[in-house]
Amino acid sequence: MTNIPTELLRTFVKAVDLGSFTRAGEAVGRTQSAVSLQVRRLEDLLDAPLFVRGSHRVKLTDEGTILVNYARRMLALNDVAVASLRRPKVAGSVRLGAPHEYTASLLPVILGKFAQTHPGVMLEVTCDLSKNLLARQERGDFDLVIALHDDPADSAGTKVLTEPLVWITSPDHSHHDRRPLSLVVAQPPCIYRNRALQTLGRLKLPWRIAYTSSSYSGIVAAVRAGLGVTLLAGSTVPDGVRTLGSRDGFPAMGHLDLRLHLAQDMVTEAVTCLADYVASSFSERDARPRGGTRARLA
Repeated sequence: MTNIPTELLRTFVKAVDLGSFTRAGEAVGRTQSAVSLQVRRLEDLLDAPLFVRGSHRVKLTDEGTILVNYARRMLALNDVAVASLRRPKVAGSVRLGAPHEYTASLLPVILGKFAQTHPGVMLEVTCDLSKNLLARQERGDFDLVIALHDDPADSAGTKVLTEPLVWITSPDHSHHDRRPLSLVVAQPPCIYRNRALQTLGRLKLPWRIAYTSSSYSGIVAAVRAGLGVTLLAGSTVPDGVRTLGSRDGFPAMGHLDLRLHLAQDMVTEAVTCLADYVASSFSERDARPRGGTRARLA
């Protein structure tokens, strides 16, 4: 049985996340040629090519795409084990920005586990719309931002999850059968709002905005109360609602990418540690089998 050294996996993941062997070398304290040798050694161990050779940018092969998800999970488990068995030395503060729906659903579990293994790191978490968070990061407000992206060609940041978009409604009301369709949405520049209005407009399906809220909890409450339907990322769909699909006359809405953005001029050990932990946690979740029409909350 082949054993994969964790230092090879760590270099491999850094090359993927940072987009180049040179930047990966800077992150792990090695030269670009040393990174190339480590990647070659990993490929030899697995007898599989991991990167497309000759590409101007780092591009994974099919085998590399499979490995990167396993690598993140293996490194996360390694780091948790090490942190649990010795006194954590990472300290500092991290200003994290994240969309409302993730801070209400998935992130509490992820950040809770991180806090247990890294008690010296203080987290300051702010919720807002993805585009607002990225604009505020440009102004220096955040060290780390988790943001949704609706453009598949957008390669900014590090992709940690691909989310299906899901229509939801109240199980106790039938507003989704009425036309014009009543929508529960956030204010612009909400990505869900944009995708819903653009798609309904393109299909010439009549709609009206029945309720607007700036928070995830407010939107979910309005949907449960029967004020209208809304669109959410699959992993953030709460219990107590009904999902809608083609059998209900609702169009497929495609996917969004969840990406992680570091403020490059503010990267500390605490920021890097949290970024790696969040990325590996979401990658592990993405690798799990999905059942039904939506992913349930952890």
